[in-house]
Amino acid sequence: MSYAVTNPATGETVKTYDTITDAQLEAAITAADDAHRSWSRSTTVAERAAGIRRVSELHTERRQELAEIIVREMGKPIGQALGEVDFAAAIYEYYADHSPDFLKDEPIQLLAGDGSAVIRRSSLGVLLGVMPWNFPYYQVARFAGPNLIIGNTILLKLAEQCPESAAAMHRIFLDAGFPSGAYVNIYASHDQIERVIADPRVQGVSLTGSERAGAAVAEIAGRHLKKVVLELGGSDPFILLSTDDLDATVQNAVDARLDNSGQSCNAAKRFIVADELYEPFLAKFTAKIADIEATDPTSADTALGPLSSLKAAERVDDQVKRAVEHGATLVHGGTRNGAFFQTTVLTDVTPENPASQEEFFGPVALLFRAKDEADAVRIANDTPFGLGSYVYSTDHEQALRVADGIEAGMVFVNVVLADGAELPFGGIKRSGSGRELGRFGADEFVNKKMIRIG
Repeated sequence: MSYAVTNPATGETVKTYDTITDAQLEAAITAADDAHRSWSRSTTVAERAAGIRRVSELHTERRQELAEIIVREMGKPIGQALGEVDFAAAIYEYYADHSPDFLKDEPIQLLAGDGSAVIRRSSLGVLLGVMPWNFPYYQVARFAGPNLIIGNTILLKLAEQCPESAAAMHRIFLDAGFPSGAYVNIYASHDQIERVIADPRVQGVSLTGSERAGAAVAEIAGRHLKKVVLELGGSDPFILLSTDDLDATVQNAVDARLDNSGQSCNAAKRFIVADELYEPFLAKFTAKIADIEATDPTSADTALGPLSSLKAAERVDDQVKRAVEHGATLVHGGTRNGAFFQTTVLTDVTPENPASQEEFFGPVALLFRAKDEADAVRIANDTPFGLGSYVYSTDHEQALRVADGIEAGMVFVNVVLADGAELPFGGIKRSGSGRELGRFGADEFVNKKMIRIG
């Protein structure tokens, strides 16, 4: 395997990077372990939080440079790339502000006996992060931010197509004052990652990626009794039961589908519409999404760029063709031009169609007609995934009822693109386990040590 920046908009390989040698990998693990034994044990939570605050500031100071890197690496439209850098900065700032409170001792009310008891949170040690290409800064922020404040040290493997952003983040942590070994970027191979997970100095691993990658990492981690957090794929339902403004709801639906050129784990992907609204929604949604064309990601006006690579576009192309072969109706789109993929709408996707159980990682929307509320929930849950979901209803009680019935880690009611540093992110079923962001994201890789005093 090789690490390379290949611009999907042009096909040009901009720069290549060498995979780490086994000796360099051993040195990286040793440095992270040494940093945990020294730096993390000799600094306070407040001091480590101050370092993360500086990481936030450096993201803001370097936002243009950082954004341009990921436009080159994976074709993210520049406006969205700048937004990602800003969100990463906000996540670091959030944890700098709130981690001292999250890590305070937690008293336990004793049922019997004299004395007291407390939960004291402390670090576990070296952690491995295996992060994807679609949101490189954001993914690293939600993992590294809280864990460095906790006192864990980080080995970070970013996707092979993001070596430049990986190097830029490593430099930011050093420039923010973190010692060598606190945060270490590793250009590792898959075989080397297996060795990292197995290493007794490594105490846990967080992976965001595909089901296949998650299963592989979980198997290795389980064999070596390591804590794992997995954020895998999603095929999030967007349920529309009623609305006072169909045009606004359609715009929200389009926005929810096309975020990051449709390459977001928790993007709305399956649109489940009440029978009486289905035809008008289909017409308006198709017209709106058809107006959006994939164009140059360096332009500030671009809403949809190329997919992350030629291979990614070919994969989506194959999925659409297979869906149609199995009976789906291609209402709009379905055309690929290199790594650029046309916005696409599919209907008549039956439960027997493989498309009904797959994640489409691109600008492809599947529309379903629901007879009633119960049918909408049934369709929403007819998936192996359970990451996020969206419910639109003018009936508050109905919305909460449907939210309760959806099998997912997150439900957004009458709102899209509303992720926040304070809101826990994660799923169930084949979408993974564990949480990132918010208070719960700072409570995964922690020793919750019980201290009972007589």
